Parts: sequence; structure tokens; C-alpha cells
Amino acid sequence: MIIKQISVFVENKKGRLAAITDILAENDVDISALSLADTSDFGILRLIVDKPDVAQEALTKAGVTVKITDVIAVVMDDVPGGVAQALKVVSDNDISIEYMYACVGKTTGKALMVIRTEDTNRAEKILCENGFGKVNPAYIYRI
Repeated sequence: MIIKQISVFVENKKGRLAAITDILAENDVDISALSLADTSDFGILRLIVDKPDVAQEALTKAGVTVKITDVIAVVMDDVPGGVAQALKVVSDNDISIEYMYACVGKTTGKALMVIRTEDTNRAEKILCENGFGKVNPAYIYRI
């Protein structure tokens, strides 16, 4: 399932992440997943939130650089090898993964990961055909 992710350009300064998450909290935005990749000066904070448009508007208003991108929510059995099975489907179909991270969901016995690929629509189609990715949006956004 294709979902919306917000990517936030973050200056690598003390308290910056706290300020960003405070803005989200003040705007009643709930975080389901996050990933932070950083360098010495800046980082990219990737978030799955229940209200991506509200998050983007609030952060932009506060002077933060934000972008919304499409990513794929991959749902799998929460068992050893669950991730490996999903990644094998992607690899066997010659699709490169740009990045991935785990996400919190609401269904017992299932695990959820977020992936960004070179071809989001094709990857989603292939994953769904192989039993990964069919999920109610409320499961991902925890609404």
C-alpha cells in the first residue's frame, strides 16, 4: 500500500528534534514511524504521521523545510524471516530499495516496514501480488 511520508530537513543542533516533535504534538499529529539519517551538519527526518498535510503545514509555517513523498507500507507476518521474504520478492523483481525502516502498527502478529524504491508503483503491485501490502490505512496511521 502506498502511503504518505514527510521528510524534514533538520539542522544538526541541540534541541532541534525536540522542537520539531513539539510542533507536531501542538498540532495533534501522531507519529507512527520515524527514521533519522544525519551528517555532521544536517539530517533528514522521515516520518509516518496520521495527518501528513497538517504536519507539513505546521512545520512549514515554523520555517522548517518539509516534503511529502510516497512510500510503501509492507505488512508481513511477525516471524523470523518475515522481512527476508518481503525483500526477496523485491530483489527477485530487480527493484532497488533506496531506504527502509520499521513502523508501529495495530494488528497482533503482523510487522510493518516502510520502504522507498526506485519504482514505487511497480514495487507496490508486485508486493501486493505476493501477499504483502494489502492493509487498511488506519493500521498504518493508527487512526
